[in-house]
Amino acid sequence: MKNKGIKSIAFVAAAGLMATSCDLIKDVEYVVKPSPLELHGDSVRVKIDVNVPEKGINKKAYAEIVPMLGTHPLKPVTIVGENATANGAVVPYKPGGKVVYEDVIAYTPDLEVADLTLTGTVYKKGKEKGFIDTLKVADATVITPLLVEKDFRVILAADEFQRVTKEEQIAEINYLKGSPVVRSSEKSDEDIKELEAFMAAAQSNPKIKINGIKIEAFASIEGEEDKNNTLSQDRSNSAKEVAMELAAKKKVANEAGQDDSNYTTIGKGEDFKGFKRALKASDMDKGDKDRILRILEMQQTPEAREQAIRDLSTYLYLDNNIFPAQRRSEIIVDYDLTGYSDEELTALSKSNIDTLNVEEILFTATLTDDLNEKLRLYKEAERLYPEDYRPSNNVGSVYYMQGKLAEAKTQFEKANNIEENEISKNNLAAIAGTNDERQKAKDLLSEASGAGSEVSYNQGVLNIQDGKYDEAIANFGSEDTFNKALAQLLNKDDSGAKTTIDASAKAETAKGYYLKAIIAARQDNIQEVLTNLEEAIKLDSTLKSKADRDREFINYEENPGFIALVK
Repeated sequence: MKNKGIKSIAFVAAAGLMATSCDLIKDVEYVVKPSPLELHGDSVRVKIDVNVPEKGINKKAYAEIVPMLGTHPLKPVTIVGENATANGAVVPYKPGGKVVYEDVIAYTPDLEVADLTLTGTVYKKGKEKGFIDTLKVADATVITPLLVEKDFRVILAADEFQRVTKEEQIAEINYLKGSPVVRSSEKSDEDIKELEAFMAAAQSNPKIKINGIKIEAFASIEGEEDKNNTLSQDRSNSAKEVAMELAAKKKVANEAGQDDSNYTTIGKGEDFKGFKRALKASDMDKGDKDRILRILEMQQTPEAREQAIRDLSTYLYLDNNIFPAQRRSEIIVDYDLTGYSDEELTALSKSNIDTLNVEEILFTATLTDDLNEKLRLYKEAERLYPEDYRPSNNVGSVYYMQGKLAEAKTQFEKANNIEENEISKNNLAAIAGTNDERQKAKDLLSEASGAGSEVSYNQGVLNIQDGKYDEAIANFGSEDTFNKALAQLLNKDDSGAKTTIDASAKAETAKGYYLKAIIAARQDNIQEVLTNLEEAIKLDSTLKSKADRDREFINYEENPGFIALVK
């Protein structure tokens, strides 16, 4: 009897026996699940239930049965009567029994359209008594997993571009010992001139927004602590006056700098941390440095520390070289700087790209969909910033999108050599997967964890190829894609597969319609089978011959509408 399509999952055949004694083995039934046979992973699994009825095999007989899948012989199985002297599966004379046969064969293209057949020889007391004529027990092979799209995804390394950045403009005022008075010479120092120029520019530049001006002032560590605390506060106030005077100059006229409410003054007292930092950076003998630090850290009170400092033999050196830098105020202008607009970045990238930093170039590349322009920008970034792996990786990503796999692989390897990173490893896995180097792709993806959702998607593609459909569905996540729909179908979720493919970008492509035809066949909906196949073949005429061979549609091989489409 013929099976009723993929949904019936079983093919049942009764064996005809030609032997010298027809009573040795008779009425044996072969049940194949599923039928047609199916490809999963790289193999076709064959499972046959050999049902021997009551008194179906002579007690002293045995039969050697050889399954064949197309032209490929499978491992034989021997059915043995309860008193026969042979190795195999013993079936009692009464009440009979079932022998479960299983084998796995690597898939080859000739198995796409093939028959699973059985032949065999019957023996009694070691002598050949007859043979089992060739019997077809199943069709082969459903190869729907091969529809998987090897659309492995690469990752463009992201920029860290920020349109608005937090910046600081800093100037320093130094004081004489014990004094909060700002000397005129300090007002003409280079950093004060730079502050003045900044404040003037900020007034007229809409891209600069001053958020506040903080003034921190310090005293050196010698002297009484209370006096130094007061002194540092006085110094912060005097520095504030200088900043406000500067902002009020006619050529500066910075409104934020003249607004008292924008200022914060902090007297931080003795700068013990700054002292240690300056001491370590000085040219003093290391032994003397260590000795000073130990002495100072041993003192429990400011007074004791003050006396210890004055007792040092190196006090004069400290007074001349270390303490002066501590007697200071720092004017810190906190501001937001708005960078180039998209239009400015695009223009500069064409006229004067050397003025852009790597983040600006990488961001500019995101402003265009032209792959050739992206490639130009990434190559320029690679030229200007060869120590950064991202431009090299992104050049490779564009090559991959252009189908230039060899060039892409070279770039991904270069990027990973500059800096070992998960993104380039994912991209190398995409190359390996596309080239059918499945194990290499798996190994690379295991090292790319955390690089992005692309890693999971790529693992999902490999999962389908391995026949692990549950894992594939999990890795594809919530995105509706062709491959997710395929995994759901292969996992026996027909309705879920239909919902996914209908919502995907491939819904109205040739492959999308073809997959929907398969789903309809599994749901035994002939009208949708024909409608979807017709649309698929309109878009891709090669699908006509594929559908004619496809065991998914075996139930409809005699349907006039189906014949009209595929013949």
